[in-house]
Amino acid sequence: MGIRHHRCGKWLLCWTLTRQMFIFVFLISGINCQIRYSIPEEMKKGSLIGNVAQDLGLDLKRLRSGRARIVSGEHIQYTELKTDKGILVVNERIDREQLCGDVTPCSFSFEIILENPIELHRVTVEILDVNDHAPTFRNNVIHLEISESATLGSHFDLESAYDLDAGIHSLQNYVLSPNDHFVLKQHSNADGIKFPVMILQKPLDRELNPHLSFKLIAVDGGTPQRSGSVNIEITVLDVNDNPPVFNQSVYTATVTENAAVGTYITTVNASDADSGSNGLVTYTFSDAMGRFGEQFEIDSLSGKITVADNIDFEKDKKYEIRVIAKDQGGLSDATKVVIEVTDINDNAPIINMMSFTALISEDVPPGTTIAVFNVKDADSERNGRIACSIDSTLPFKIQSSMSNYYSLLSDVHFDRETKPEYNITITATDSGTPPLSTKTDLHLRISDVNDNAPLFTKPNYSAYVIENNVPGTSIFTVSAKDSDWNQNARISYFLEDTQFSGSPVSSYVSINTETGVIHAVRSFDYEQIKQLVFTVKAQDGGSPPLASNVTVKILIQDQNDNPPQVLYPVQTGGSMVAEMVPRSADVGYLVTKVVAVDVDSGQNAWLSYKLQKATDRALFEVGLQNGEIRTIRQVTDKDAVKQRLTVIVEDNGQPSRSATVVVNVAVADSFPEVLSEFTDFPHDKEYNDNLTFYLVLALAVVSFLFITCLVVIISVKIYRWRQSRVLYQSNLPVIPYYPPRYSDTLGTGTLQHVYNYEVCRTTDSRKSDCKFGRAGSQNVLIMDPSSTGTMQRIQNEKSILDEPDSPLEVCSVF
Repeated sequence: MGIRHHRCGKWLLCWTLTRQMFIFVFLISGINCQIRYSIPEEMKKGSLIGNVAQDLGLDLKRLRSGRARIVSGEHIQYTELKTDKGILVVNERIDREQLCGDVTPCSFSFEIILENPIELHRVTVEILDVNDHAPTFRNNVIHLEISESATLGSHFDLESAYDLDAGIHSLQNYVLSPNDHFVLKQHSNADGIKFPVMILQKPLDRELNPHLSFKLIAVDGGTPQRSGSVNIEITVLDVNDNPPVFNQSVYTATVTENAAVGTYITTVNASDADSGSNGLVTYTFSDAMGRFGEQFEIDSLSGKITVADNIDFEKDKKYEIRVIAKDQGGLSDATKVVIEVTDINDNAPIINMMSFTALISEDVPPGTTIAVFNVKDADSERNGRIACSIDSTLPFKIQSSMSNYYSLLSDVHFDRETKPEYNITITATDSGTPPLSTKTDLHLRISDVNDNAPLFTKPNYSAYVIENNVPGTSIFTVSAKDSDWNQNARISYFLEDTQFSGSPVSSYVSINTETGVIHAVRSFDYEQIKQLVFTVKAQDGGSPPLASNVTVKILIQDQNDNPPQVLYPVQTGGSMVAEMVPRSADVGYLVTKVVAVDVDSGQNAWLSYKLQKATDRALFEVGLQNGEIRTIRQVTDKDAVKQRLTVIVEDNGQPSRSATVVVNVAVADSFPEVLSEFTDFPHDKEYNDNLTFYLVLALAVVSFLFITCLVVIISVKIYRWRQSRVLYQSNLPVIPYYPPRYSDTLGTGTLQHVYNYEVCRTTDSRKSDCKFGRAGSQNVLIMDPSSTGTMQRIQNEKSILDEPDSPLEVCSVF
């Protein structure tokens, strides 16, 4: 494990020694921690970098539950997080020189993200240099031509070596192999690059030594040291008195990155006072390889410097090049060319989505984190300034939590019923000219919450059903809608538990819980129930469930299922009622009125009266609408006393129903005449048979005188007492019943007037009153099955009226 710098909590500094390296730990307070590890390059795959769980203060369970992972945004993943052990290991070979070149310190960063809740920890891994490269010269041999007249102290610039390592492992010293004429002096430029200068300390003598050979050795500072060498071959020339001299000690120029090959940068110029070949100057780069590679080239004759390869501002922002001017006599001079690289906006921002929740509940509060992402731009300054935005119409906002780190937050309360999903486009735009941008699309779905109660399609419902329906018949359907989704929108229908006429409403109707179809449980009778009002509840399947109610009214429609009922004249099996018509009656004389009702309603209760049979059809007629029986001609003496009319009463239903009533009419001016005629009714024979039986019985008991007299006396007394009571006995149909509030309006067939016949008798007075109604003076005759019975009753009544102390009071109304 390498050097570890840990910032999370309060400041703490501790030092340990591992692999000859120092480990220091910084702890900074806050939820988001930053850890810095230092490891050497070229570590084997799987090598331990650090214990992340321990350094972040996290247990292994949190790493697994939070789905801890590395987010770097780079193509090569140099590290791997072992969540089962909480350690960070090497995943790919790391070459510091390939990763950073000569930039120091060399490091790369990434983030460790955990979810539920979201935690973000930044980890920086510094790559320490290992002395794996030896200093190298571009050429194997350095050829120098030096005049024998070169003065002591003359400087001869040599080719620089380059070492890909950095720091202490980079090039440190140059060593010149032992010789008698030259010593080596080492210089450094502003970038720290060392270059050797060979100084003449003993005059050359071409005649003694026309050629000199020795080595230049470049040594780095690693352990063990590495070195590289180059042979120096010196040809001693004849006299060259003047070296080339540059007109500027430093040349400056600018070039834009991505400039085309051949783009002109600047021109260096050196002059030589010598003439001929000794004054011919050539130009070369002292450091043609090394840091600069082959980005530039120089014309050896003109000193014109141009672009030779692609220049990338993101790699090198400035170049310092040593240019050597050498004449033919071997004398030289050097100058420095500083080339500033101008950044252009050639890199679009890169959006790296670190966390995104694709499904959220519609009841999350505003400010809920939807996504966390970071944005990088390889450009610098203005070209690297990034602004992130989304469509302003969307209910979201972007908030920056750290440098280049952003959070996408909700800005309103969501309503899935209004908007179930959102397509969010995040745009990252830099500030360059022209600006470059990158977009990434997110699809967010809103999950449903049961926040809408079912709503019925109508505020109330009403339906009609015809009475006498078949039980189980479908009446109609209620329907409710729920704008929620799935189970929250699944509606069930129920009847509210209410009472109707003392019975639960469920005994009248039922409802299908899924479809809302209402069925009749029983057969309805309009005459008992005119309408049924109850409440239906629609309840959804949410938790907790929501419900709403609606009032349902079922109107029972009448069906013509009841025939008319005749109220008057009353039909009995005993005595008969006969209406008397005097022979002096004029045309239109009101005989009586047939009164009938129908318990149905509407047109089913509209009654019409027709004369079905009559003894003499030419004498009577029946009012179609009111049921009044009137004479249609003058009564004559030839008309029979006994008239029998059959009246049929029909309603207006489809099909119609009817009832018949028999009306007996007596055409006579006095009771004796009536009695003589009505003895022939079918009941007379039965009565005569009974009388014969009593006569035979009386003859049989004559032989028993005492017994016969006693029986006769008792029988007569009992018989008289019974006859005195006959007028107010309940079995005699002499009092017609008129229902209350029945009147003949709009031709309903009911009685227009009330005809009263009143007889009052009292035991306290010898006077009896007989009052007759003013309207239509008519007589109602009560007929016994035999005429003798009828006459006997009349005589008895007369005797009672004549008796001064008769203890009887009878009031009868006809």
